[in-house]
Parts: sequence; C-alpha cells; structure tokens
Amino acid sequence: MDFPEFFRGRRLRRSEALRQMVRETEVRPQDLIMPYFAVEHDDPDFIKPLNTMPGQSQFGLDRLEKRVGQAISTGLKAVLLFGIPKDKDEQGSGAYSPDGIVQQAARRLKDRYPELVVVTDVCLCEYTSHGHCGLLRKNDESGEVLNDATLTLLARAAVSHARAGADVVAPSDMMDGRVMAIRQALDENGFSHIPIMSYAVKYMSGFYGPFGEAAENAPRFGDRGTYQMDPGNSREAMREASADALEGADMLMVKPAMPYLDIIRMVRDSFDLPVCAYQVSGEYAMLKAASQNKWLDEKRAVMESLTGIKRAGADMILTYFAEDALKYMREDYGTP
Repeated sequence: MDFPEFFRGRRLRRSEALRQMVRETEVRPQDLIMPYFAVEHDDPDFIKPLNTMPGQSQFGLDRLEKRVGQAISTGLKAVLLFGIPKDKDEQGSGAYSPDGIVQQAARRLKDRYPELVVVTDVCLCEYTSHGHCGLLRKNDESGEVLNDATLTLLARAAVSHARAGADVVAPSDMMDGRVMAIRQALDENGFSHIPIMSYAVKYMSGFYGPFGEAAENAPRFGDRGTYQMDPGNSREAMREASADALEGADMLMVKPAMPYLDIIRMVRDSFDLPVCAYQVSGEYAMLKAASQNKWLDEKRAVMESLTGIKRAGADMILTYFAEDALKYMREDYGTP
C-alpha cells in the first residue's frame, strides 16, 4: 500500500544512543540540591530515620558530615540545611544565634568540604515554640504573624548564616519585604557577595505534611494561610516573584514543584533570574510509597519527575531524591 509522505518521528527513537543524542532536557548532577536536617544533639553521631519519609533522617553533626561526604563522592554539589534546635522559644532565637544548629552545620561542612555549595534555610518556624514563621502578638493564639517585626530577626538569621560560611541564604518565611531586609543587612555587614535564593512563590500546600515530622515545625495552633500563597492563584505568584526580584533576590524558587509546573514555567518565562523548584516532602513520600508497594519503578518515576520539573523551566531542583538520582545517573551515564 502506498502512503503519502508523513512525519517519521520514530527514526530518532530507534536506539537508546540515538534517543540520548537528541534529548532536549536532561537532569545533571549540578542541577540538584539535597536537603538535610541537622539536629542539635548531645550525641554528634545521632541519627533518627523519618517514618513519613523513608530513606531520610535527622542527623547529628558528625553523622551529617559523613552522610554529606558520601553524597559528594557520587557527585553532589549543593545542600540545603534545616535545623532542629534543642530548645525553642517565642522569638525563635536559635535561628539567629551564632552557635545555632544551622550555623554549626554550615561551619562544619564548609571546613570539611570547601567546594560544596551550602544553602541555608532562613526562617523561624523550626525555632519558635508556637511553630509559626515569625513573631506573634503576645498572648495571641490567632496565628497572626507580625510581618515587619519579623523582618529584623530574619535579617539577623541570614547574617549569622553568612558568618558561619553559608554560600547562599534562602528565606522561606513568606513575610513581605524580607528579601529587602536581608539584602540590606547582608550588605551592611560585609556580605554583599552572598546571594539570596528566595522562596518567592511558596504555596500553603497539603504536600508539606511529612516535613512536619522532619523539621518538627508544625504550627501549635492556626495555619500559615496568612503568609503562604493560596493554591488557586497564579497571577499573585507573578506579583510575589516580581517583588522579590525588585528587592534583590538572585534566584527565585517555586514550592512545591510537581503540582505547580505551570507556575514554574510562568516564572521562567517572566524573569531572567535562575529558577529553582522544590520537590517537597509529600511528593517524595508519594513516590516512595508507590515504589515500595511495587506500583511504580522508583528509578524511572524519580528521573521522569525530575526531568518534568526541569522541562517546565527549573534551573535547579531541591529534592530529597538527590542522592538517589546521582546514583542513577552514574549507573546510566557514568557521571560524574
């Protein structure tokens, strides 16, 4: 039977080698940032596996250093540090203490692995007794966070992280004006070279659930709806990203990633700044649970999800699968 000429896309899919040659989007080791949870603990070799995030743990400082070293040997280039302090208070003072747990962890990792890019999460929620991301009015259990009063503390935290050796500070609180406050404080204290990776578009998402166990930061009352974004809004996301860019953000983040691929693309198309996406704890837990039940091939699903996030426009991906993805890349391509 004769057919008129038609498009033969399969010509370039005939072998794995051909498919690799024409692949438009590929995840690389330098695209990935691995989050770690550092715990202020008397036993520096402390480790606590997380029930809701199989394969992830809280780490004492010695154990953290070992774990990061193992990941570096497989190609890890960057980490994001969260801290779990021994004690919490209403002001979240551990967030900006010179000897806070994130400050200790950053100092330790930069001393041991100077080429590693250390990003630090700047927020108060892990350090406040009430679990909110900023200061509350005294004796007020409505959950309303005081925006402007919180900015001073966030700026102090960012400066303390820079002094400890952080390469990048990443404010995740969603207070209005925090990028401006942090940029000004960094510049005034001799850290004009330290970039800000802003959680510019952070939604109040149901996908953060497992993170509450990992970071021990669930609000004691109320929720974060007055400062994190409503999931139904996209134009507002552009306003948030624009504000942070104007205030001095060097990188813009969208969080979560997979339910907000359209937002990642909108940010990518609207700004020349590097774009980061956070594949959050719930996204990780879903894929883990499905693979453990043999419903998914974990390697294929993980790499496909990361490729989709990058294809949407992310230059960097924060993901709890970073260690695993690096091993998969090495298996498939011999990288690094």
